Amino acid sequence: MGLIITLLIIWLVLSILGFAVKGLLWLAIIALVLLVATAVWGWVKRKAKA
Repeated sequence: MGLIITLLIIWLVLSILGFAVKGLLWLAIIALVLLVATAVWGWVKRKAKA
């Protein structure tokens, strides 16, 4: 669970950085996609354990 939270924080920081720097918009888009994918993966894993 700690790995998932760490990844979510990293993706969130990268997406904010990408939106802050106009030349890095591609970074924001990739980070948002990874953020959603990691959140879904963590949610599915948590549901499987319950």
